[in-house]
Amino acid sequence: MRFKHALIAVALAAAASVGTWALLGASRAEAPESTFVLLDGSSQTTADLRGKVTLINFWATSCTSCVAEMPEIVATYQKYQARGFETLAVAMSYDPPSYVVNFAESRKLPFKVALDNTGAVAKAWGDVRVTPTTYIVNKRGQIVKTYVGPPNFEELHRLIERLLVEA
Repeated sequence: MRFKHALIAVALAAAASVGTWALLGASRAEAPESTFVLLDGSSQTTADLRGKVTLINFWATSCTSCVAEMPEIVATYQKYQARGFETLAVAMSYDPPSYVVNFAESRKLPFKVALDNTGAVAKAWGDVRVTPTTYIVNKRGQIVKTYVGPPNFEELHRLIERLLVEA
């Protein structure tokens, strides 16, 4: 029985490291239709993101890895935004909205921040429970990469470069 549990643990670790979509054999799954409620009260849908390469980051103010990676996410956004790159940070449902607003304002996050108060967005995106979880979506609205945990930003930048030149 221990061997079976160890095998399951190895499979789960492999799924986390290569991305669920790649493990399932669907290298370019369609991004789920979602409505993101932004801090300013407006909303944006997955369909609104078409035509741009988009980084969607599920995070929480209580997640030390999320807080630590945020300056790199900001730098990535600033590096590529003029070329059609978008970033959307989705705060988890358990994150108090006042904490999210304070974090976004005090750190002057330059991209859109959404509150997932009901957890419906995290559920739609593969039942996200681990933060940070980051999805890279191409211009056609397909998920091309999933990172569970902080991404390798050098690798991420190479991927963004390739996706920005795709039609």
